[in-house]
Amino acid sequence: MPWSLYLALKQLFPSGKRFPFFTAISVVGVMLGVALLIVSISVMGGFGREIRRMIVDTQGDVQVRAGGYLSNIDQVMGAIEGTPGVAAVSPFAEGVVMLEHQNKPAFPGLQGIDVNRINDVIPLNSYIRAGTLDFLDDDSIILSSRLARSIGARIGSVVEVYSPLLLEKIKADEVMLPRELEVVGIMEIGHQSLDSSLVIVTLRRMQELYGLGEGVHGFSIKLDEGRDPDLVSRELNARLFEVAPRAFARSWMDANQDFLFVVQLEKNMIFFLLIFIIVVAAFSVTSSLLIAVVRKTREIGLLGAMGGRTRDVALCFCWQALIIGVSGTALGVALGFTVLHFRNNIIATFTKLTGSEEALVRFYEFANLPAHLSTNDFWLIVGLAVAISTLAGVLPAWRAARLQPVEALRSE
Repeated sequence: MPWSLYLALKQLFPSGKRFPFFTAISVVGVMLGVALLIVSISVMGGFGREIRRMIVDTQGDVQVRAGGYLSNIDQVMGAIEGTPGVAAVSPFAEGVVMLEHQNKPAFPGLQGIDVNRINDVIPLNSYIRAGTLDFLDDDSIILSSRLARSIGARIGSVVEVYSPLLLEKIKADEVMLPRELEVVGIMEIGHQSLDSSLVIVTLRRMQELYGLGEGVHGFSIKLDEGRDPDLVSRELNARLFEVAPRAFARSWMDANQDFLFVVQLEKNMIFFLLIFIIVVAAFSVTSSLLIAVVRKTREIGLLGAMGGRTRDVALCFCWQALIIGVSGTALGVALGFTVLHFRNNIIATFTKLTGSEEALVRFYEFANLPAHLSTNDFWLIVGLAVAISTLAGVLPAWRAARLQPVEALRSE
C-alpha cells in the first residue's frame, strides 16, 4: 500500500478515536446527494417507463390510421401482414358515446375490437380484473374500473349506449333506440384517465353504432422482437400507398414524440438541478480538507523534511477526497434503494397524514409510484458523485504541496 494512501486512511479514520466529525459531515453530504439523485431519477424513469408501457400495451408498436375510415379491410390487412417484421395485426374502430346506467350518464371513449385478434397485439386479458374477455360478444361490453364505479355498474349490469348516429337518425325522422349491453368485464390499466374513460365492445357492434358498415378506423400492429418501429412504419407506408393512399402508419414513438420529449426533458432538468447538491457536498469536503491542512501543517512539513515528495503529499489529500466520495456514494446508493423499496409505504403514510390520499392518482394518474433506474443513469450518478468528490480534494492538495518544510516546521 502506498504510504500516501495509508496516511490518508489514518487521517480520515484515526485508530482509538471516535469517528471524526468533519469526515462524517463530508460523507453524509455526499450520501444524501447521491440518495436524492437516485430516488428522483428513478421515479422520473419509472413514470417514463410506465407511460411507454401503457402506450404500447394500449396502441401496439405501430398503428395504421386514415383521415376517415378504411373500407377495404382485406387489402389493407394483407399489405400489413405481408410486411417484414409484422408479428400480428388487429383492426379497431373508435369513437365517443353516451353511456347510462341507473340514470347516471357518462361519456367515455368506445373502442371496437376483434376479439379473436386483440390479444395477439395488445395484452388486454392481463388488464381484466373481473369477468373475462371470452364472454364479450355483440350484446355485451367491458367497462374500465373507475367508470364502472362512477355509474354504479358491475358484472351482470345492463347499460344503455347512445351513439352520435342516433342524432343523425332523428334529423332524418328515423328512430334508433339505444343499445342495451350487459357488462361482462371490468378492466383496470393503472392509468387514471384510461380507467375513467374507456369501454370495449366487439368490432361489429362498434361498426353498427357508428354506421361504418364493414369499415374500420385503423389497425394496431405488434412487431417481432427487436424490430425498429420507425423502420417498419416506413416500409408499411410504402406498401399502403398502393392499396389505401389515405392510410398512414406511425410508430408509437412517432405518434407520442412531443409527450415523450417533455417527459425526458423533465428528467434531464431534475438531474441537472439535483447534481448541485453533490457540488455543495463537495465544497464541504474541500472545507474539511483545508482545515486538515491548516491543523496538520507541522506534520506536512515533517513529511517533506523526511524526504516525502511534493506529489505524494498532495496525493495524500486526493486519496482522502476519493475515499470520502466512494464511501458517501456507496452509502447513498444503499439509502436511495432502501427509500425506493419502501416508496409506496412512505407515500401512503405521508398522504394519510396530510389527508391527500387521492392526490397521486388525481394529478399523476398512477395508482402506485413507479420507479425504474437504468444502468446508464446509475453509473452516471455514481461516476459524477465520485469524480466531483475527488476534484474537491485538488485545492487542499495543492495547498499542502506548496508548503515548504522549513516554514511548515516553524508553524505554531
